[in-house]
Order: sequence, then structure tokens, then C-alpha cells
Amino acid sequence: MEIKPSGSQPSRTPTQYFTGRVRLDPLIEDAPEPARVRALSVTFEPGARTDWHTHPLGQTLVVTAGLGLAQVWGEPIRVIRPGDVVWFPPGEKHWHGASATTAMTHIAIQESLNGTTAEWFGPVTDLQYAGETAGD
Repeated sequence: MEIKPSGSQPSRTPTQYFTGRVRLDPLIEDAPEPARVRALSVTFEPGARTDWHTHPLGQTLVVTAGLGLAQVWGEPIRVIRPGDVVWFPPGEKHWHGASATTAMTHIAIQESLNGTTAEWFGPVTDLQYAGETAGD
């Protein structure tokens, strides 16, 4: 058994692959082989979001606080709330983040394939975020 005490894994504030202020708090960062799972608690300030991306083995989000948005390429934006569990199948191009006025926190769970958990495709434009285009 291994216990990682609260506060022993520092928060990060990435800028690459995100728009706006985002905080990543690692939960399961480097599971020992043969495990492949990775998990982060991610907090998005209002208006903050991921870039468009996919996951080679899919991704599960568990919304824990606030009000968020998620969109699959070519589909309408969906609202996500605390208690919602969101599944993105392998290879499904998508983004997720906070609403324009309310922060959102979720736990992001994905598996690593050949050392990679995501492939990134560039920022979600302000027009896409506003729902004026659904990605085409």
C-alpha cells in the first residue's frame, strides 16, 4: 500500500493545451506498471477550457463542483454539473471546461497507451466556445 499525503503532490498551472486559468492537482500521476491509469483533479476558472483533443483509450470525467461545458467535434455544446459522469470514447475529438460565469472542477481519468494519454489539436476558438460553431 502507498499513501500519498494530502498536499504532497504540488498543483500545476499549465498554459499549454488550455485557454484561461486552470489548476491541475495530480491524483494518480504515474501508476506503476502494468497499470496505465492516470487521474487529475482539474479546476477551470470561468471561461477556461482545454484545447481540442482525443484520448487513445478514452477518458472519463467526474464533475465535482461548479458548472461546466463539454463538446464533441461536430456536435452541440453540452452543460455538465456536479455528479455528472462524462465518457469520451477512444479517439473522440472533444474539449471541456468551465462555463463563462462559473468555475468548474472535475476528476479526469484516462489510461496511457505507449506513454501517451492525449493528442492535442489546438485551441477552442471564442466562437466555438460561445456555441456559434460546433466544429466542422
